[in-house]
Amino acid sequence: MNIPYNRTKIVATMGPASSKKETLLAMIKAGVNVCRLNFSHGKPEDHKKFVDLIREINEQHKTNVAILADLQGPKIRIGLVKDGGIHLINGTHINITTQECVGDDNRIYITYEAFPQDVQANEIILLDDGKIQMRVLETNKVDTVVCEVVHGGILTSRKGVNLPNTKVSIPSLTEEDLENLQYALEWDLDWIGLSFVRNAGDIIDLKQVIARSGKAAKVIAKIEKPEAIENIDEIIAATDGIMVARGDLGVELPLEEVPLLQKMIARKSRAAGKPVIVATQMLESMITTPRPTRAEVNDVANSVLDGADAVMLSGETSVGEFPLIVIETMAKIVRNVEELGYPYHLERDANPEANPASHLSDAVCQSAAYLADHTNAAGIVSMTTSGYTAYEISSYRPKALTFIFTANKHLLNALSLVWGVRTFYYDKVESTDQTIADVNNLLKAEGLVKTGDVVINTAAIPIVNHGKTNMLKVTVIE
Repeated sequence: MNIPYNRTKIVATMGPASSKKETLLAMIKAGVNVCRLNFSHGKPEDHKKFVDLIREINEQHKTNVAILADLQGPKIRIGLVKDGGIHLINGTHINITTQECVGDDNRIYITYEAFPQDVQANEIILLDDGKIQMRVLETNKVDTVVCEVVHGGILTSRKGVNLPNTKVSIPSLTEEDLENLQYALEWDLDWIGLSFVRNAGDIIDLKQVIARSGKAAKVIAKIEKPEAIENIDEIIAATDGIMVARGDLGVELPLEEVPLLQKMIARKSRAAGKPVIVATQMLESMITTPRPTRAEVNDVANSVLDGADAVMLSGETSVGEFPLIVIETMAKIVRNVEELGYPYHLERDANPEANPASHLSDAVCQSAAYLADHTNAAGIVSMTTSGYTAYEISSYRPKALTFIFTANKHLLNALSLVWGVRTFYYDKVESTDQTIADVNNLLKAEGLVKTGDVVINTAAIPIVNHGKTNMLKVTVIE
């Protein structure tokens, strides 16, 4: 299938708007690289239909679209309230209780059982994405917290709750998450998104569950809590990828801090060779209109310039009226930035002591990107078993296209999230010279390189050992 080759990848959330095969196929042709299953909504059988559909398209059209299972995490919500909602007036007092009830003007039910024990006087409570703000007056440490309404409004059922000052005791993997995780592992999905990550231990716990299952799913840490910002270096070191989840992050932290945090997280993730997704409200107006706002176009473009591996769409493609037009629009924005203003050939802070076990192969990957730049190469062509080489080469943001060949079928789709990477299946290991000739000829046959083009090949010698990358070669396509 002839698909536009954007280096910055596009993640699209699945939902009713993208559930028809012809719609999803058109979206993939327009530039979707990763399909996100949002486990905050829908039933397992709904998600399984998308898994089957995506894999059917991959099989029929020789695409390598990845699947990201996004776990809900410890999302705190209020319960049901009376019909028409509750009008919360500034300065009034209201009880928040863990005793299930239909909320009224006197009390509201919260789904967070340990709330009275964890919260303290003067802490702030934000409802409905921060539209309503309360301040804790007192707690009985059992089942009731008395609050003062600071900024009121109409509160309706099941709205989200954010606690920016509270040390929440709920585990990052809830019982519901563990159930959904089992589905994701049973279906052998490529990426697992963990919501409301607070420290590296949250990532390690999830990775242990995945390891026990014998599956190869990689982990995306969603950054949306103040604690995650405090522990960002340890989280990046522990995880396989990062998502800047700007929705809750912009509620839990002052909104004006989010743009610089986005840049900081993208910079640190790239320095560590970890893919980073920028998410939330990228083209939100296109849920109901076929044209984005100028501010949204700038937001997508700046996220690309910040160094994001991928930009993500949520409601725009799950419940929006124009899912295909949204993808076409995002792909145009990305392509325009990459053609006219992208800062290719970025340097990274090399620190041999940070990862001595991989320092030599890291140096080969860095050299491949340097050589590609200085020879005006058409492509960097690499073999990998673990995917590590792909992450490393991508992190230098080479202008040359990055072609990754692997016998690891799981990587074919998983690497579709990574900036600039395009994957191909190859399982022959006769000799290094023969392999290099084979993969270069395959790219020529696909029309991706042509006679006279320079490509930079990397591999491991001896190739039969599937070792670490230790060789590079400058090749002119014959």
